[in-house]
Amino acid sequence: MNQTQMNEKAEYVHSVFESIANDYDKMNNVISFGSHIAWRNYTMKQMNIQPGHTALDVACGTADWTIALAKAVGKEGSVVGLDFSQNMLDVGAYKVANAGVGNNVKLVNADAMNLPYEDHTFDFVTIGFALRNVPDVQQVLNEMARVVKPGGKVVSLEVSKPPFIPYRKLFYLYFYKILPFIAKLTVNKYEEYAWLPQSLTNFPDSRELASMFQKAGLDPVQVKLFMGGVSALHIGTKP
Repeated sequence: MNQTQMNEKAEYVHSVFESIANDYDKMNNVISFGSHIAWRNYTMKQMNIQPGHTALDVACGTADWTIALAKAVGKEGSVVGLDFSQNMLDVGAYKVANAGVGNNVKLVNADAMNLPYEDHTFDFVTIGFALRNVPDVQQVLNEMARVVKPGGKVVSLEVSKPPFIPYRKLFYLYFYKILPFIAKLTVNKYEEYAWLPQSLTNFPDSRELASMFQKAGLDPVQVKLFMGGVSALHIGTKP
């Protein structure tokens, strides 16, 4: 993808997320049949966050994971939720306040491709169901690896491609064909949700993504597939 295509993708993705911000949480539950919460809870257990830790949630959307991280790090810790969609952050700010974690959460409007932080800043850097939407996956992983501390973890939870081909075809049928109609019925948005599945087309499978984690300087990389591979967890440790 050349620079012009990357810029066009970034602008288009931005417009999509600005427009779906208010329906985002409802649709996440519909898309994953509510499973995304269980996947995130499992991920949090694997991360083993301690009170006082610091975390950056990249492309945080409406801040669900940001809030979970803030509860885990406690009053002594701090969490930054970063997203390029102000509408998403506005929904997130309301949820952060309601969750009572406003004192140790900062929401920042910035670009995942160019994180505004020094090297070795955070204990954990996370990205949930957003990596497939960025213009350059490797660049974002490189940035996440850069700002995490040595010994810290870079964590991605993302839709994936099931390894078992017949199952993959079935999943694609749901994701590409059925999901946009569900979105039209649920939140009256067809175009936006017809585009979101397309973002999986050129996205690496779980093995390729693990290699990209390693290319970013993370080693070892743990991989866990959920529901036969419709979703994948990657945890990379910075040496």
